[in-house]
Amino acid sequence: MAVSSNRVHLSGLARKLVVDGLLAEEPAIQAFQDALQKKQPLVSYLVANKLVDAREVAHAAALEFGVPLIDINTIDIDADVTKLVSEDLIKKHHALPLYKRGNRMYLAVSDPTNLQALDEIKFHIGANTEAILVEEDKLAKAIDKALEAADTSLSDMSDSDLDDLEGLEVSDTEAEQRAAEADIDDAPVVKFVNKVFLDAIKKGASDMHFEPYEKFFRVRFRVDGELSEVAKPPLALANKIAARIKVMSRMDVSERRVPQDGRIKLKLSKTKAIDFRVSTCPTLFGEKAVLRILDSDVARLNIDQLGYEDHQKELFLKNLQKPYGMFLVTGPTGSGKTVSLYTGIAIINTIDINISTAEDPVEINLPGINQVQIDERTGMTFPKALKAFLRQDPDVILVGEIRDIETASIAVKAAQTGHMVMSTLHTNDCPQTLTRLQDMGIQAFAVATTINLITAQRLARKLQPDLKVPLETPPPEDLLKEGYTQADIDAGIKLYGPGSSPDCPSGFKGRTGLYQVMPISDAMKRLIIEGANAVQLADQAKAEGIWDLRRSGLMKAARGYTSLAEINAVTLE
Repeated sequence: MAVSSNRVHLSGLARKLVVDGLLAEEPAIQAFQDALQKKQPLVSYLVANKLVDAREVAHAAALEFGVPLIDINTIDIDADVTKLVSEDLIKKHHALPLYKRGNRMYLAVSDPTNLQALDEIKFHIGANTEAILVEEDKLAKAIDKALEAADTSLSDMSDSDLDDLEGLEVSDTEAEQRAAEADIDDAPVVKFVNKVFLDAIKKGASDMHFEPYEKFFRVRFRVDGELSEVAKPPLALANKIAARIKVMSRMDVSERRVPQDGRIKLKLSKTKAIDFRVSTCPTLFGEKAVLRILDSDVARLNIDQLGYEDHQKELFLKNLQKPYGMFLVTGPTGSGKTVSLYTGIAIINTIDINISTAEDPVEINLPGINQVQIDERTGMTFPKALKAFLRQDPDVILVGEIRDIETASIAVKAAQTGHMVMSTLHTNDCPQTLTRLQDMGIQAFAVATTINLITAQRLARKLQPDLKVPLETPPPEDLLKEGYTQADIDAGIKLYGPGSSPDCPSGFKGRTGLYQVMPISDAMKRLIIEGANAVQLADQAKAEGIWDLRRSGLMKAARGYTSLAEINAVTLE
């Protein structure tokens, strides 16, 4: 039963808000009663229900009670100190441990009159406590972030906690392995692995690395091409985490001596699932597991999202529609070749075209396309798959990668006999692709007459539009040295660098492609047949107005999509 208003006497911060005119008395009394009934801190209730402004409350409290007011977003919270207070106490009192100096712990609070919080936490940790005032809305976000980090890291697990994980020990028999799989469903390590997977998806990571070393074990994510450490679980968990990942991937848990490959499907909802390509490799101090996150949404990317310039996109689409010949994408591992190919395949995937792919591995399932998984152990090789495709009435054949002379020869013959062949190679740019095929043993005439288009690509991090900061424009002579032309300088060049925020400390978010899109012109065909080298072919491409990767990157920087420093890191050799 609610207490009547005439029996409620406001005090502390609530009374201060009424006196300052920030809140009327009757709403203040009602809020006090409701917050008490819901066991919720008064300030949290007021801000959550938009009865007061968080910033005004914080300033009023600071003036009234003489407690220092800070912006919590400017503080590096000590995770080890946060773990000294239980999650239940942090949530109950809405108080976040920030740091500790000697025998005194400093707590972020939004209501400095909540003496019960200070006393209970003081009793819990055996140290004096002191309040630091922060705005309620920022405190709520900081608490969620701190508790999420603590939940993910597992760093606070002691040796005694590991006693509960014995069911994860690697089993030597299939029956024991099944028993172990059943036992670990409630184990903390399972929750940890699942949490890491979800964190990787939320952060937009492309890869996860679980790495054991002699004296520590770490987890790293690759986000926008950059690796960063996200957790350091106890070293004693290394084998157990590897075992859990192998069980999820349907690998042989008992085999630790050889590399293994597997796949995991994680259902996020009834309509959304994420696949993980898993690879384990025995290292000096245990098995390292690397997981590539395969989001089927990338197969539905519009070509406009990939970063092609208008003239490059026109060449891409024009050559994609040709009925035969070779369409090649080149670049190092992780440069987005698969995404480009899948985007092209999606464009031409219509009911009247028969498309077959041979991939190692099949990364993303594409409806309406016949995909074959290459498996050397069973004898399903690229050459064998290509020979089978040619007997299956194909219109378009996609080869995951041209690795050897046999695969290259069959691909060239398929292109010569009326099929469109799409594939990838690992070369630095388009001209080098032409000479690489000849080095593999393909005749110059066959190279010149079968290849329609080559696309070389890299990925560069994009500046967060809301955070990017204008930079002082370098002198013209410096811009010329970077590779800009006098025409570029005359048109005006404005360069930007990354800013930062708590949510985006690097100032970069997402990546865009840098492309060299080179059709094989008649002049270039003659050079190939005459035995021209990669430098001569590059000169011819430049004479034809084909942008190289450096030029593509410089223009991205000039338009403010990325920074010149990022372009230099990606394109300078």
